[in-house]
Amino acid sequence: MHYGGDYNPEQWPEATWTDDVERMREAGVTTATVGVFAWSRIQPDEHTFDFDWLDRVIDLLHENGIAVDLATATASPPAWAVTAYPGIRPQDEDGAVYWQGSRQNYAPSSPDYRRLAARLVTELVERYKDHPAVVLWHVNNEYGCHLHYDYSDSAAVAFRAWLRRRYADDVDALNASWGTMFWSQRYGSFEEIVPPRKAPYSHNPGGLLDFKRFTSDTLLELYTMERDVIKAAGATQPVTTNFMGAFPPADYWRWARELDVISDDSYPDPNDPTAFRAAAFTRDLMRSLKPETPWLLMEQASSAVNWRPSNAPKAPGQLAALSMQAVGHGADGILFFQWRQSRRGSEKFHSAMLPHAGTDTRTWREVVQLGGELAGLPELPSGAGSSRASVALVLDWENHWAISSPDHPVVLDYLALVQRWYAALHRRHVSIDIVQTTSDLSGYGLVVLPHQYLLSDEGAANLTGYVRGGGQLLVTAFSDVVDAQDAFREGGFQVALRSVLGVSVTEFGALDAGSSVAVSGSGLSLRGELLAEELTVHDPAVEVLARYDGGRVPGSPALTSLESGAGRAWYLATIPDDEGMLAVTGAALARAGIRSELPGSVAENAGDAGAAEGAGTDRPLDFVEVARRGDVLTVINHGAAVTVVLPAGSTDLDGEPLASLDLDPFAFALVRTPDDRITA
Repeated sequence: MHYGGDYNPEQWPEATWTDDVERMREAGVTTATVGVFAWSRIQPDEHTFDFDWLDRVIDLLHENGIAVDLATATASPPAWAVTAYPGIRPQDEDGAVYWQGSRQNYAPSSPDYRRLAARLVTELVERYKDHPAVVLWHVNNEYGCHLHYDYSDSAAVAFRAWLRRRYADDVDALNASWGTMFWSQRYGSFEEIVPPRKAPYSHNPGGLLDFKRFTSDTLLELYTMERDVIKAAGATQPVTTNFMGAFPPADYWRWARELDVISDDSYPDPNDPTAFRAAAFTRDLMRSLKPETPWLLMEQASSAVNWRPSNAPKAPGQLAALSMQAVGHGADGILFFQWRQSRRGSEKFHSAMLPHAGTDTRTWREVVQLGGELAGLPELPSGAGSSRASVALVLDWENHWAISSPDHPVVLDYLALVQRWYAALHRRHVSIDIVQTTSDLSGYGLVVLPHQYLLSDEGAANLTGYVRGGGQLLVTAFSDVVDAQDAFREGGFQVALRSVLGVSVTEFGALDAGSSVAVSGSGLSLRGELLAEELTVHDPAVEVLARYDGGRVPGSPALTSLESGAGRAWYLATIPDDEGMLAVTGAALARAGIRSELPGSVAENAGDAGAAEGAGTDRPLDFVEVARRGDVLTVINHGAAVTVVLPAGSTDLDGEPLASLDLDPFAFALVRTPDDRITA
């Protein structure tokens, strides 16, 4: 289990370094990430490289038994680079230039940036590829974090080249795909195309979608450029870059194929008592991106961050609880930003493993305690199948890009909605994988498809095959509306999935903000928000499970179900509130025969929306989280003290029987449990 964090010795006099490694050993640190923002220290001008100080740092860490995750330092070009080569500077959609003085001040398409970055990486890898301390290469840092999109001239050139490749150098094919006859947008050549810069009104949706695809691909090109330099030099260590959860501008499904190991930066807000659920979603996403390989929590805060309007410290024990959450969801490394708290700079108020206030602090004591706990862990199951999740939740970046374009029936925050559906499942204590529409779905008892507005033909065929092969598919409102190019299909809506849904939408029924419509039937009672779609039933075998109690079309279907082949597909024509999501997922889990990880939790009475544990908001286990890793169940209490009843046959890690756990706030335990969550 890797333990440590970002180490920035260039910010400190060399006399501090010896104290750093002594304190690292005291804290149980095994790994330090070095050099993330050190470009100007390594290369003070274009013709000079200074590695002597870095040699001493890496040697010192190695002598003290601390491994190095060596960063390529390309995240922030130095002032000399952008002064000598002003084309490196990115621009916003208004044409305003982003100047130096912060970080990430480069245009991803800039040939000068790429040339200088490649040279720096070449020098680094040639010097350190055989150093025994270096166990991992850390490329750049948080690609696109502050500069989501670049609209510079270099971006325009690169965008045209990307479009030529996508449309086989045929501008007429592009015109057909984007529908440019609308508003006289037709292009006579690729040279007429620019990024979606400031315009009087809405941009072409097809053009916006392709620009977002281009941006993700362009950032990925930067990563693969540096990775290929590292590999070509003969370095044998794995290569990674740090993700940021479900970060909208970068399609991490595509990126994951190019990384040797997934790593993630995660900063849940201690002011939000439910933020642990969003963190759990991110952990499951990271595990799901490359399920055959354990992942790394590359960054988290030891306590408060510095960049929110209100930066709360973590509560006593919360540092360990959120760290063990990552372990439970498949992480093999727990690291922080950063090791020693900065005295100067924009992040000086950001907490660190070694606080500015020193070692007589709660944060330091918890850091040392966590190091000992991680060192004492047994080897945990990992790799493909270790989670053995029975539920899959679809997350689709291209759908996110398309659904976030303007001019839709209602504004939907796709990522927030996906996380709400995840939270409903998470509250039921079931294990969840995050998947694509094209993933192998055959092992899942239930697949939830949230608001899949854009659905490719390939994805639709895969989902249809899953249902007919025996799967249970829950499709939610505003799904299967457009094809992969953000265009309506012939025949109305829900065309691609109509054979398994048996229904289609005729009106989307947008609701005013704050308003809702009642839905009831089959033991369910919920409030629908944002959309109250009007459905047409095409297949007489469709079961109408619930209807609208009011609204524009009272009595019309709101929740339907259809058997297709050996499986079943559900369609929900509105967006429930949180309790409604809990009720709907409970009904779907019950139909799929999927049981909770914990006896007595809400999922045990999944089909009964009125059960004592199935309604209201004050549930004893609502703030208890479970994460399965093979036969090891990590149980974490993110709320008030609680007693958790364990599945029959549970033991501690030493094999002693356990019937229940008494967990204080932010306490956790690892137990071995049988896996019988899917009923016959």
